[in-house]
Amino acid sequence: MTILTPTNNSQVSADGVPDEALLNRMASEFFALVPGAAQAAAQFLPGLSHLNEPQPAPVSPAGKAPVIEPQSSSSAHVPPLAEPGIAQGVPAIYAAALPHNGGSSVAPSRPQAGGASSPYYFLGGEHAYPSADTGLDSLAAQATGSDQVSARAFGLPGQDQLQRLLGELYPAKPATATSATPANELSATYYFQQGEQNYWDAAPHAANPALAAPFDIHAVRRDFPILAERVNGKQLVWFDNAATTQKPQSVIDRLSYFYAHENSNIHRAAHELAARATDAYEGARNTVARFLGAASPEEIIFVRGATEAINLVANTFGKKFIGAGDEIIVSQLEHHANIVPWQQLAAEKGAVIRVIPVDDSGQILLDEYRKLLNSKTRLVSVTQVSNALGTITPVQEIIALAHSAGARVLVDGAQAVSHLRVNVQALDADFYVFSGHKVFGPTGIGVVYGKKALLEQLPPWQGGGNMIADVTFERTQYQPAPARFEAGTGNIADAVGLGAAIDYVERIGLEKIALYEHALLEYATHGLKSIPGVRLIGTAHAKASVASFVLAGYKTEEVGHALNQEGIAVRSGHHCAQPILRRFGVEATVRPSFAFYNTCDEIDRLIAVVKRLSATRRS
Repeated sequence: MTILTPTNNSQVSADGVPDEALLNRMASEFFALVPGAAQAAAQFLPGLSHLNEPQPAPVSPAGKAPVIEPQSSSSAHVPPLAEPGIAQGVPAIYAAALPHNGGSSVAPSRPQAGGASSPYYFLGGEHAYPSADTGLDSLAAQATGSDQVSARAFGLPGQDQLQRLLGELYPAKPATATSATPANELSATYYFQQGEQNYWDAAPHAANPALAAPFDIHAVRRDFPILAERVNGKQLVWFDNAATTQKPQSVIDRLSYFYAHENSNIHRAAHELAARATDAYEGARNTVARFLGAASPEEIIFVRGATEAINLVANTFGKKFIGAGDEIIVSQLEHHANIVPWQQLAAEKGAVIRVIPVDDSGQILLDEYRKLLNSKTRLVSVTQVSNALGTITPVQEIIALAHSAGARVLVDGAQAVSHLRVNVQALDADFYVFSGHKVFGPTGIGVVYGKKALLEQLPPWQGGGNMIADVTFERTQYQPAPARFEAGTGNIADAVGLGAAIDYVERIGLEKIALYEHALLEYATHGLKSIPGVRLIGTAHAKASVASFVLAGYKTEEVGHALNQEGIAVRSGHHCAQPILRRFGVEATVRPSFAFYNTCDEIDRLIAVVKRLSATRRS
């Protein structure tokens, strides 16, 4: 085992004692080497058995992957860095996490000002364990061989209030329930329909209040430099995550590293930088394929975003397989980007668009959907998570029903991939699309997944370089997928940045993210419901972290302005989803939307502003 010694004078006091940040990090790395610690954590956290599987390197608070035993890179494309040490302001035991064979690993970055908490979200650090009375002490003691191990509480601002709330909302089953009862055996009901159904049956949930933050929220927040920004003299609260997510330092650094060390066009040159850029770009494609559970990287096409992705499918699959009298099915929940391209195609081809209605909670009516399916149905195109309401749709059942009718299915996953684990093979989706900026990656990059056998049947959408095998003035031969659909110079750097964003999300764990964000949604919904004049828009049982509402006596933009005065960013308007808002009789809503770097304290700030407005509202 490596002996950890401080090598940076800035981290050692005058009497030679390391400061708290260094001690915290050293302790974290020690716990990471303790045999059985991950197994102990996995036993305690329901649904997190994946902790026993090989994990990617943990993310440090600055987004860098700490390397305890420095190793030389096997990639010829990346020159070794100078010894870190004092000159770079970081301990020598931290080797730079450089891309290996052009992969999307994070690039070296500046040390984080103000010290660092543990990067090991489920093993080490100040906020690693839920509480001392959860039974984890004994598990950790078994794993370490020690009979004295103390657990520490999560550092979740507002956690005490959240735990009390969830304890009221999700009481344990009487008599038989104990502190050791698994979370999936505790009774849980939705906050707006008490006693009717267990909520979110297919996803991790917050039935156990002790699991409200299964990672170090403070360390996570330090990974996002923009969260330290001030707006109108107040610390920024970013509740506009459904519009775009903020970027961790690891993504910012990866983009900077690409432009400083790898920038070149790809695939078409014999020089070193072209090889580095090609490796990085194709490494990102591999990362996306793994993230979506695709059968092959050849099923992944890079585009500018989900909007371009849907237009690509409309202009390839749609133009080849949809004709006069054929039918396209969408739902009332759709973003304009999943409506307008199909309207344009239908107008051109003489096709017909059918719409799946939703119930009063905002959930798709499956019985009505079944009635729409028929022999003329060629495509069903639906969102997995509504950007306006947060509704999680039953896409697996939607896909199965469509396939039984002989139709293909496109799933708009723009709002889903940052909240839920997605496996396109398990879903059996024909197409799946998402945008990088909704999953903590750069803007201007997105993805089309398509089944390989289907992509091979489709014509290209755009013509130009990179997508051709041979060109004469008489005819052109095209490359196979995915190159056939990536004409010209693509957004190379941002594809690499997307790979880094996915690496970051996977290190934290989507199951943990879903658990924590749903707890935030419960907390925010409870607070908003208590305010006179607030009407929630979208109350489906299965929801991601969106809490749309209107406030009596105020225009949505007035509420948004009042929140902005307090440094709180929300979206107010129609959210490019006018049909679904009109289904509920409104033209606009205020839409706070949450991510795993938000806290209950921030929600309290929003609630306080809305309460103040409510108390002085106009009749």
